[in-house]
Amino acid sequence: MSDAPQHWAPRDPSDAAAASGGDRGEPPGTNGKGAKSGKNGKKQRPRRTGWRRAVPTWRMVLGTVLGLGLLLAGGIFAGYQLVDIPAANASATAQSNVYLYNDGSVIARDGDVNREKVKLSQVPMTVQHAVLAAEDRDFYSDGRAVDVKAMVRAGWNTVTGKGKQGGSTITQQYVKNYYLGQERTVLRKAKEAIIAVKLNREVTKDQIFEGYLNTSYFGRNAYGVQAAAQAYYGKNVEDLSTAEGAYLASLLNAPSAYDVVAHPDNKPAAQRRWNYVLDGMVKEDWLPAAERATTRFPTPGEAKPSTGLSGQRGYIVQAVEDYLDRRGILDEKTLATGGYRITTTLDKAKQDAFVKAVDTNVMSKTSTGRKADRNVRVGGASIVPDTGAVVALYGGIDYTKQYVSNATRRDYQVGSVFKPFVLTSAVVNDSTTQDGRPITPNTVYDGTNKRAVVGPQGATDYAPANEDDVDHGDITVRTATDESVNSVYAQMAQDVGPGKVRDTAIALGIPADTPDLTASPSIALGPANASVLDMTEAYATLADHGRHGPYVLVEKITKDGAEVELPERATDQAVSREAADTTTAVLRSVVEGGTGTAAQAVGRPAVGKTGTAEEDRAAWFAGYTPDLATVVAVMGQNPDTGAQTSLYGALGLPRINGGGAPAETWAAYTEAALRSSPAQEFDLETMPGSDEEDEPLLEENPDGSAEPSAASDPTTPSTAPSGATPSSPTVSSAPPAGADTGGTGGNDGATGGNASGGSGETGNAEGGGSTGGDGGGNGGGGDSGGGNGGTGGFIEGARGPDFPAGRPV
Repeated sequence: MSDAPQHWAPRDPSDAAAASGGDRGEPPGTNGKGAKSGKNGKKQRPRRTGWRRAVPTWRMVLGTVLGLGLLLAGGIFAGYQLVDIPAANASATAQSNVYLYNDGSVIARDGDVNREKVKLSQVPMTVQHAVLAAEDRDFYSDGRAVDVKAMVRAGWNTVTGKGKQGGSTITQQYVKNYYLGQERTVLRKAKEAIIAVKLNREVTKDQIFEGYLNTSYFGRNAYGVQAAAQAYYGKNVEDLSTAEGAYLASLLNAPSAYDVVAHPDNKPAAQRRWNYVLDGMVKEDWLPAAERATTRFPTPGEAKPSTGLSGQRGYIVQAVEDYLDRRGILDEKTLATGGYRITTTLDKAKQDAFVKAVDTNVMSKTSTGRKADRNVRVGGASIVPDTGAVVALYGGIDYTKQYVSNATRRDYQVGSVFKPFVLTSAVVNDSTTQDGRPITPNTVYDGTNKRAVVGPQGATDYAPANEDDVDHGDITVRTATDESVNSVYAQMAQDVGPGKVRDTAIALGIPADTPDLTASPSIALGPANASVLDMTEAYATLADHGRHGPYVLVEKITKDGAEVELPERATDQAVSREAADTTTAVLRSVVEGGTGTAAQAVGRPAVGKTGTAEEDRAAWFAGYTPDLATVVAVMGQNPDTGAQTSLYGALGLPRINGGGAPAETWAAYTEAALRSSPAQEFDLETMPGSDEEDEPLLEENPDGSAEPSAASDPTTPSTAPSGATPSSPTVSSAPPAGADTGGTGGNDGATGGNASGGSGETGNAEGGGSTGGDGGGNGGGGDSGGGNGGTGGFIEGARGPDFPAGRPV
């Protein structure tokens, strides 16, 4: 060791780096290769840094999954040990439901449950296979009691908004029917699965299937396949055909949605479900394809309800059940378990008044010796406009004799009671005629019978006939409403836009899925198959100044002392008050001097509209006072075939129209229903001039004399296009400033001309048109043609007495 003095110096970093394996931090002697050794000489993994520290490793994920799996398995094992197969629950023998008027008095009790047990051997194999094809095709071939995959799929579809879907096997459904009940909770579903597994081990498949067939609900208060066979086809289960068995099997999915008799509009959906069942039987080799090809849909017979639902009671119970199901308050199967006290909005005094009004004005006029009177059916509904409460409902003469409710059925045309919606839509949309003038109650249209509707491209092929083929000439919208003129309203629907008319009807309360609610000019004439109750809701919206809310039929429900929550009624301003009130103002004149004068017997301010379906198969009157909206329809239906038929000869009359028995019934009911209430006047805010009488305005002619103004005189016809304002009876040889006379029309004489006259340059006659149009020829006896002063302007020469013979479009 040197004797030289030793001095301390800092270590060179490069030396340390070299000693430790370079700048990569690797062990010496490895040339940067290898890993750092731990205390035991094992390699150590690099420490996780940054965001990687937040990401779980595969060991963590696997451990978590295994832990949850063990917990789930433990829970299932514990549940299996703790849950026993219980005794049959109360729903196996359901209670009656009680239906009440709004004053608490009893309307009806739906009676004891209709159930009759049968042995599986009594059920034909075709019927058994139909049920299996509909509900659980693997029931016998698969030993599982629970289809986990189907349950997960059904739950996922429900959560993701793809619709509710069944995920239960027949075993699970039987457990639900017989042991647990219909409530929808996770706990109940878990118990259902555990009991199903236990049951599947303790009893045979045949025993489970027999129990399922005897406890399932088929609608019409029928529990079990035997009761269903009697309820729908009036026969025992062993006598059912393959087609009938397939229909009953299709009902298991949703009984009320596939009953084609109670709800004729359900038939397309019912047939699809029925086809699904039969096709499934073919797929499973349970039905030969050749037999399937010749199988026809077996329309069931009308129900034979218990006498406890006679009169109006059965119709009311049916309407309430449909209301609760469609509004999502109580589904049909849950309600069928019974024990509910349901207080309706129906007013007993008004309900009785409706029955009496129908008996007095319709049924008392029928005769057993008159064949046409066998076809008479009546439906009615009454709603308080500002609350939406249904206070009276008339479904037919007797639920035990006429099962289908005429108040809620949606298979008859509404006819001209739809026309007010066209006017409402015109005001809402600030619509104009084809020649550009605003549509108001005083706008004049051509009321010629079978006049072709004119669109943007000219005359169309649609030319509706007026009632009795009457030519009405040029008339105002108000008068066309009074007289229910088809040619005017079809043209007005075209002018407004059929799609806009449809939208307005839906906004007022007509369901969007109403059959034949098509966006075409014919919509104005009422081909739509809305129910009486639907139409009442829409008219109630007009009565309430355009405010709409769905009708209300139930105000309270309790079970075992607990109250069932009901949804709040939501309202909105469906159409402007001006549009609704303008329509009301026009409908007032229908009662005062139009087709609905019979409604004046109500003895208080009232408005309304008459309507008649094609071939007189139905006659309607829809109207309201400020505080009550009511619709009455008399319908024709063959009692033997159920087919719609005309009312010709019924009640001893050549024909029945809306201004007859329906309007008389409406007046009698409304007068009695409001007898204890003071009469109210309509409080209207209409568009300018709409609530005024059609009176000609005086205008000074160039020679200083006063003549009626052609722009407002509704009494004089013209050859103007649809919606054009008519001209005055005579016009001075000197036209108003700015208008062109348009030259002389051709073909004056016996058959009438149709040649064009001259074209005005800046025509401003009659309606203030901006450019002149072509003059039209005059008919037999006409002297000269007239010029068309643009959008609404029209100047014509002196007219002969036979003008209508040559009327151009």
